[in-house]
Amino acid sequence: MPITTCIFDAYGTLFDVAAAARQAAEEPDFPALKKKWADVANQWRLKQLQYTWLRALSDAHTDFWEVTQNGLDWALEATGLDGDAALRKRLLDLYWELQAYPEVAPMLAALKAGGLQTAILSNGSPDMLAGAVQSAGIGDVLDDVLSVQSVGIFKPDRRVYDLVGDRFGCARDEVLFVSSNGWDAAAAAGYGFDTAWANRAGEPVDRLPWTPAHILSDLTPIPALAGV
Repeated sequence: MPITTCIFDAYGTLFDVAAAARQAAEEPDFPALKKKWADVANQWRLKQLQYTWLRALSDAHTDFWEVTQNGLDWALEATGLDGDAALRKRLLDLYWELQAYPEVAPMLAALKAGGLQTAILSNGSPDMLAGAVQSAGIGDVLDDVLSVQSVGIFKPDRRVYDLVGDRFGCARDEVLFVSSNGWDAAAAAGYGFDTAWANRAGEPVDRLPWTPAHILSDLTPIPALAGV
């Protein structure tokens, strides 16, 4: 079946999750962050993801904003920056204003010009995602923003991927699903989507029962993969 619908993970895929720590490190109020921002960003993201998996496994769902705060608190303590309340607040504020990667807007515009449906499917809570979409200025090239909050469990639970068919009425093999998380792209492949892994960091492929159909360094090739 030809691709009719392109679905994107949000954080790390469309939106640069390291941007909050990087931007705060450039501000004069937070000199201690200057040499540690990359470590803070990496630890924050890792714990954010780990906490979603653990909560899904233990049936302890919460909204993604709480998970994001929990991950940051761990990262700040791990890097010796947990005593700075102003830094914590600034980092959290910046997370609501994440910018999209440079290729995102033209890529989405090309998909829409080609007649495809486009949407986000994310662990993010609806208000967080709305803030990011507005900040990045990509709302006009998205047909919808789908959040796991409507099913009460984080990825990679199959009920999350069900949201795509429920919303767009498309068959699984009509969907190109794109994520910067190898495990997410792999799980979506197991679900039956055509999948692309935006492997920006050049990481090894996860050892899972499924593998993404396409491995990319950024999102520029997505329109061609979708047949536009």
